[in-house]
Amino acid sequence: MSKRLAEVARKVGVSEATVSRVLNDKPGVSEATRRAVLTALDVLGYERPTKLRGERARLVGLVLPELQNPIFPAFAEIIGGALAQNGYTPVLCTQTAGGITESDYVDLLLQQQVSGVVFVGGAYAQQDADHTHYGRLADLNLPTVLVNAPVDSLHFATVSCDDTVATQQALSHLRSLGHERIGLLLGPRDHVPSQRKLEAARRLADGWGTPLDESLVVHSLYSLEAGQAAAARLLAAGVTAILCASDPMALGAIRAARRAGLSVPGDVSIVGYDDSALMNCTEPPLTTIRQPIEPMGRTVIELLLRQISSDSALRDELLFEPELVVRGSTGPAPHMA
Repeated sequence: MSKRLAEVARKVGVSEATVSRVLNDKPGVSEATRRAVLTALDVLGYERPTKLRGERARLVGLVLPELQNPIFPAFAEIIGGALAQNGYTPVLCTQTAGGITESDYVDLLLQQQVSGVVFVGGAYAQQDADHTHYGRLADLNLPTVLVNAPVDSLHFATVSCDDTVATQQALSHLRSLGHERIGLLLGPRDHVPSQRKLEAARRLADGWGTPLDESLVVHSLYSLEAGQAAAARLLAAGVTAILCASDPMALGAIRAARRAGLSVPGDVSIVGYDDSALMNCTEPPLTTIRQPIEPMGRTVIELLLRQISSDSALRDELLFEPELVVRGSTGPAPHMA
C-alpha cells in the first residue's frame, strides 16, 4: 500500500496523505486533484478501491493498426493533443503482426475503466474481419468514435474522408493530362474505403462513356513493398498512370516504375492518398489526395466528448472534403508530351 501511495504521489506531484484521502474518499481535496490521482492510479495499473470503481477513468483508448504509415501517427498526435487539452489521457494501443489483437486491446481498455475509445483504422473497415469486440462496446454504451468508413452493420459515430470525392479529383486530374489507361492500386477487397473508391471510379468511367477496365484494378496491402509488387503488374499491363490508395503504396509504385526503366512522370504518372509527412520531399514530389486530418481530429474529440457527457450521441458518419495536391509525380500522358 505504501509503495502504491508513493508512486501515485510522485506521478501527480502531491503528498501521500493527499493520495490517501482520495483513495479513502475523504473530503479536503479539490476535484482537479482527485481526478489527477485517479487517472494516475489507472495509468500505473493499480486497481481503484471498490467504492471508486463505478467511475470512469479519465483515460481514452486510442487504437491504431500500425505506425509505419505516417498518416496514423499524424492522427494520433492531433487526437492525443486534443484529449490532453480536455483533461483526458490517451492510452495508445498499436497492433503488431502476431502481437496483441484489437479485441485484446478492447479487453484491456475495459479493465482500465476508460471513458471512451477512438479507433483510427481497424477491423471495423474490413468486411471479413471479426467484429465481436465492437458489439461489446455497443452493449456497454461506451463512447466510441471511428475514423474511416466502417462496415454497414456497425453504428458508431464516424469521421471519414470522402472517398468518392477523392477518387473523382484524382481521376479527373489524370484524365485532364490525357491519360486513358489508368490503373487503380487499392487496398484489400474487403476494405470499405477501397470499395468506395472502386465504386466511384466505375461511376465516373461510365459517365465518361468508357467503362472501367477491371483488369487494371489491383488489390494490395497498404505498404510500400506490396504497392511495388502490385504496381509492377499494372505497369506490365501498359498503364500510363496509377491512382494509389495510400502514400506508401504510391512510393512503392514509383520504385516499381524505376525498376522497370520508366521515368515518373515522363512515362507514368503516380497519385497517392493522404498527403502524409514528407510527401513534398520525395523525388519527384508526390501528387496526392490530402486528408484534412486536423479538422477531422478535432471533430473526433467533439463527438467523443458529446457521448461522454450525453446519452443522445450522434451516430452518423461525417464526411470531410479532401484536396488534390498537385506536385511533380504527375504529368501529361506519354503520347501528349
